[in-house]
Amino acid sequence: MNRIYGATISFFLIALATYGLLEWYGAKTETNSILNKANNPEFIAENLNSDIYKASGALSYNVEAQRMEHYAQLEVTHFEFPKYTLYPKNNKPTWQVTANEGTLYNNNRVKLENRVRLIATDKESLIQEVHGKNLEMDLKTNIISSEQTILILGKGFTMYGSGLIVDLNTTQMTLTQHVQTIYKKI
Repeated sequence: MNRIYGATISFFLIALATYGLLEWYGAKTETNSILNKANNPEFIAENLNSDIYKASGALSYNVEAQRMEHYAQLEVTHFEFPKYTLYPKNNKPTWQVTANEGTLYNNNRVKLENRVRLIATDKESLIQEVHGKNLEMDLKTNIISSEQTILILGKGFTMYGSGLIVDLNTTQMTLTQHVQTIYKKI
């Protein structure tokens, strides 16, 4: 009776250990599958050129990029070398924003990184270019901001500072911390 009892317990323990190992490997494979799905883009576009319109039918912005990858599960779109042309309200002059990388989030906010340039298309604008490491844009409100170091090139001056807020609808720019301005003779 003792041997049968011991064999039954041994068989039960081996079966339990085998079941546990199979469940552990299955869960690990399922987790890796979910992570791999999230890391793979739902679709990719090369040489993207897209116009986005407001509900009123007016052009809101245009985006061009060498490559775009959309991740549906993460609700983000990644751009390589994006160029946004923004069309502010009240027929204000357009602005172009370029960068090496950009990420569009589900809430219509874009984070641009690496060699970011904000360029005025109006040659009469007092401020011609803004350079920085990164900028964030709200595509609904046309407000651009950055907490990083900023270089502003204007007509007859160069300004250094950090922390920038730009409202393209009113063409109002605020520099949080001014470091230096260099004036040039024109």
